[in-house]
Amino acid sequence: MATINENYMKLQGSYLFAEIARRVAAYKEANPSADIIRLGIGDVTQPLPAVCIEAMHKAVDEMGKAETFRGYGPEQGYSFLTEAIIKNNYTDRGISIASDEIFVSDGSKSDSGNIQEIFGTDNRVAITDPVYPVYLDTNVMAGRTGDIKEDGHFEGITYLPCTAENSFAPDLPKEKVDIIYLCCPNNPTGTTLSREELTKWVNYAKKNDSVILFDAAYAAYITEKNIPRSIYEIHGAKDVAIEFRSFSKTAGFTGTRCGYTIVPKSVMGRTKDGSRVEFNKLWNRRHTTKFNGTAYVVQRAAAAIYTEEGKRQVKELIAYYMENARIIREGLQNVNIKAYGGINAPYIWLKTPHGMSSWDFFDKLLHEANIVGTPGAGFGPCGEGYFRLTSFGSRENTERAVARFAKLKF
Repeated sequence: MATINENYMKLQGSYLFAEIARRVAAYKEANPSADIIRLGIGDVTQPLPAVCIEAMHKAVDEMGKAETFRGYGPEQGYSFLTEAIIKNNYTDRGISIASDEIFVSDGSKSDSGNIQEIFGTDNRVAITDPVYPVYLDTNVMAGRTGDIKEDGHFEGITYLPCTAENSFAPDLPKEKVDIIYLCCPNNPTGTTLSREELTKWVNYAKKNDSVILFDAAYAAYITEKNIPRSIYEIHGAKDVAIEFRSFSKTAGFTGTRCGYTIVPKSVMGRTKDGSRVEFNKLWNRRHTTKFNGTAYVVQRAAAAIYTEEGKRQVKELIAYYMENARIIREGLQNVNIKAYGGINAPYIWLKTPHGMSSWDFFDKLLHEANIVGTPGAGFGPCGEGYFRLTSFGSRENTERAVARFAKLKF
C-alpha cells in the first residue's frame, strides 16, 4: 500500500476558508431566506476593467486563426507582459530588474506556496503572527516543522507577533533564521511596514545570510507616500529578497488568475558543501518543470492594465474598494469598535468587543446580522481576539453591512 506524506497530518482541521464556507452553508441550509452579506474571503466583486475585456476578446479572435494561433507559450511569460511589468512597476521607480528575473504565473498564492520547494527542509522559517495561512501550511506540508503545540504554534517555526502593542510591525527575531515571510500591505491586518522598518529587515537578512519572501500582492492599494511599493526600493534588498505580485486584487483577476514573482539572480543560497547557488536558477527549473505557462489570453488582459486607459480604469477600481474600506473603518469606529488597516490595504482588522473570541464573534455576526467575516484566530494565535473584514463587496452591501453593525448589541 502507498504511504502518505505524514506532514499533512500535522495540519489543523480544515483550511480556514473551507471551515468558514462549511459554517455558512450550514446556517444557510437552516435559514434559506437569510440575506447574507459576505465580507470574509478576499474575493473581488466588480467586473474586470474594460481594457482587459477588450484585450481578451482580441486575443480570443487571434486564437481562432491559424496565422495568429498560439500553443505553448514561454513558461516565464510573454515578453509583451514581462516588459510592461518591469517598466511600470520597477524601472519607472528606479529599480533595475532583468527580463530573466521575472516569472509570470497563475497567481501569488501559488508562487508564495510553491517557493519553499527550492529551499532545503533544514531551513529555519520565521513568519509573522497573525499570518496568511499559505506561508505556514506549505512549510508544515514540506516537513520544516514539528508538531503543533498547545498554544497553537508549531515546533520549529519562529513566530513574530504582530499586535496593536507593536503597531503590527514585527520585531527582529532573537535567534538566527534562514527564511523570513513578510507581507506588505499585510493580509490579514491591513497594516504596512515603513521604509525604516523594511530597511531593518533587509539589514538583518544581509547580516544573517537570510532570504526574505516578500508578498506585495496589495501594493497597488498603498496610498501613503512613505510606504514602499516594492521591497526593492530598499537598498540591498535585491541581494536578499524574492518578491511576489498579483493581478488578482489589482485588476480583479481572482477568477482569471495571473501573477508574477521576481527572483533576482543576486539572491543566493548554499549547498551543504558551502557552494553558493542562485535561487533564480532553481526557481526557473522548478517553474518550467511544473508549470506550462499562464494562458496567452489572460496575459494579454494583464498587459492591458499598463496602457494609459488601463491605468485609469485600475485606479478607479482600487478607489472603489478603498472607499468601501473607509466606510467600514469609520462605521466601526462610530460604534466604538477599534479598527485598524483600510488605509493602504483593502482589509480592516478589528478588535472583537468585550474580549469575545474571534470564532464567537464570527457566529454572532452570522446569526444576528447575517454578515460573514474571517476570524482572526484562523491566521494564528496572535489573531485571537481580532477579526478581518474585506472591502471587496459592492458599495450597497458595504453600506448595508455597516448599518447592521450599528444595530448589534454586545
